[in-house]
This record gives sequence, C-alpha cells and structure tokens, in this order.
Amino acid sequence: MKKMIFLMAAWCCLSIYAQKKWTLDECINYALEHNIPLKMTKLQEQTANEDVKLSKAALLPTVNANTNHGVNYSPFDDTGSDKVYYNGSYGVNAQWTVWNGNQNTITLKLSKLSVQQAELSTSESVNSIQERITQLYVQILYMTEAIEVNRQSLETSKKNEERGQQMVEVGKMSKADLAQLTAQRAASEYSVVEAETQLAKYKQQLKQEMELTTEPDFDVAIPSTTDQQALSDIPTMATVFEAAVAHRPEIKNAQLDIESSNLQLKIAKAGSLPTITLNGGVSTSSNTLSTLTWGRQMKENLGLTGSVGVSIPIFDGRHTKTAINKARLSQEQAKMKFANVEDELYTTIESLWLDAVNNQQKFRSASASVISEQKSYDLLSEQFNLGLKNIVELMTGKDKLLTAQQNKLQSKYMTILSQQLLKFYQNGTIKI
Repeated sequence: MKKMIFLMAAWCCLSIYAQKKWTLDECINYALEHNIPLKMTKLQEQTANEDVKLSKAALLPTVNANTNHGVNYSPFDDTGSDKVYYNGSYGVNAQWTVWNGNQNTITLKLSKLSVQQAELSTSESVNSIQERITQLYVQILYMTEAIEVNRQSLETSKKNEERGQQMVEVGKMSKADLAQLTAQRAASEYSVVEAETQLAKYKQQLKQEMELTTEPDFDVAIPSTTDQQALSDIPTMATVFEAAVAHRPEIKNAQLDIESSNLQLKIAKAGSLPTITLNGGVSTSSNTLSTLTWGRQMKENLGLTGSVGVSIPIFDGRHTKTAINKARLSQEQAKMKFANVEDELYTTIESLWLDAVNNQQKFRSASASVISEQKSYDLLSEQFNLGLKNIVELMTGKDKLLTAQQNKLQSKYMTILSQQLLKFYQNGTIKI
C-alpha cells in the first residue's frame, strides 16, 4: 500500500513538472543562472579583483628571509683545525619602492577600472541573453497563434471539400473541381505541419539558449497579447537613444576604455622618471671553527644595513618612447571605439524604432484587410453554394483571407517585439 501511494505521488509530481509552462521572466532568470558564457565572464570579474589586490600589495615593502648552510672539507689543512667544519648565515632583507613616477598608484587605479569593465562586460552579456530569449519567446507566441490560424483554415478546407463531395454526388460539381478542393485541403494540412515544426525548432533554440537539457516536454506560457498592445504608443527615437546612452553598459565600458588609455599613457611616461627605493636588512652567521658558542656568534656577527637607491633612466633602447607612442595610439583607438559603439547603439535603436513604426502601420492595414477579406469570403461561400461563384473564386478568396490573417499576426508580434526591445534599451526592462 505504501509503495502504491509513493508511486502515485511520484506520478503526480512528474505530471505537474511536465505541465509546467515557462513565462518569459522564468526563461530569462533560468538562463542567467545557467548560461555558461555568462559564468565565464563572472570569473573574469574575480580575476580582475585579484589584480586589484596585487596592485595594492605593490605599494607595500617586500620582505624576504634567507638562510644558507654549508659544510666545508679541507683534507690538506695542517693547522690543526677541524678539516670538516660547518658554517651558516641568516638574514632578513626588505625593499620598498618609495617613488617610481607614481606607476604603482596609477596601476592600482587601472586595476580598479578593469574590475568595473569586467562587471560591465557581464552586464552586456546579461542584456544580450535577455534580448535573444525575448526574440525567441515572441517567435514562439507568433507561431503558436499562427498554428491556430492554419488549423482554422484547415477546418474550412475540410468543410469545402465535404461540400464539394456532396455537390459532385448531386451533379452540381465536376470531379476535377473536387480534386482542387482536395488539393487545397492537403495544402492546409501541410501548412499546419510546417508551422508546428517551426514552433518546435523555436522551442529547441530557446532551450539551448537557456542551457535547459533536462525537460523534453518544454513549453511556454502564452500571455494574453491584445491588439491594443501592438497599437500602444511608440516612444520617440531620440528619447530612447538619450536614455540608452545614459545607462547602457557598452557605452560605459567604452568610456572606461578611454580612461584606461589615459592611465596607460601616464604609466608609459613614468618610465622616463627616476625610481627611488629604500633597502634594509639584518644578517648574522655562525661557524663551527669558532671557539665561541653558537648563540654568542649569532650575537657578535649580527649586522644591520640600510640604503637609499636612486635609478635615473638615461638610455633604455627606446623602450619608454615606444611605450608612450603606443599608449597614445591606444588613446585614439579608445576614442574611436567609443564613437563606434555609440554609432552602433544609435543604428540598433533606429532599426528597432523603424520596425516598430512600420509593423504597427502594417498591423493597422492588415487588421482592416482581415475584416474585409472575411466578409468577402463569407459572401463568396454563400454565392458558391448557390452556384453563382466557381471553385477558383472560392479558393482564391480563402487564400486571400489566410494571407491577410497571417500578415496581421506577423505584424502584430513584430510590433510587440520591437516595442519591448525599445523599452529595454530605454529603461532596461522587458515585460510581455
């Protein structure tokens, strides 16, 4: 009995899991948690943080302890001393770069900029994932509704074929005309299968984007997308671009590239400046040839050293000058990169805005066309039943209606997609 209850509970859990329908937010959140390239960019953030710690440590002195131990053997020594004797030395040395043209402090600033850039790169990856998932999700919504339209068209084709068979039986239609109706019904069936295949491909692509490999019966939740959503106001292109420039990570990253190139130029210029270092050390030694105890030797041989070093570059084989020239070239490249990123952002937003406006206009026209073609087909169908219209006119009217319905669907979802992506570029949110 307990085993039966367990099996029933397991079956219920599996049924509930299989029936799960993923919302857009759930798809995005799952992808952000499991996407492997995104995890790799986050590891780059950790690497950049380690570089900051290293740069901070470079501002501090370095301290090293050392000790040497040796055994000497003098086989021909006639002085009466031990032919085998031991000696040892011990020391602690410290070095501190007091000033090197501020290279250390500038390098620390550069490392902190690298952390910010790594974080922004992660944000860029997050945005890219959200955009791709939204595009696939909307395609799935479109194909789901397109399948329903094709199925309705198939039902109409079947009814026309049945009506044609009845008319053949009473001698009101030829078998050749009936064959055309049969062919149209077969074409409608093919359209349904083709749309279902396309839907399955989009779902597979979405699963791949999400790194979801453990759910064979994957499906998405179908939100209620109304015609009013496609007809909602579209923000101006200037408004979206202005907001995007203020918060998009690719823009901020390009700006930090310029700051980074400025710091690299300062580091390169510092190569022509003197370097001042402080050195200090403590050392002692012992030797078994001495008559003193080990402790006494360590005390008497104890020595302290200290020095100040100044290194002035005079000729370095043109390394500094080359580094400066390269840093200046990097500056120009960073400025051009920023301009290019800004241009690409503008082009992307402009393309989305044009798509939104054009598809919205197409949607209005297609909506009116569906109403007109539906009325026209209904009238054709009535006239066909009365023998006033032939089979070609009926089939043509049905094809026109289906085309109008498909155009309406496509323009509707393409408008919604462009609108949502515009909002995403404007305020960083996507909601369908």
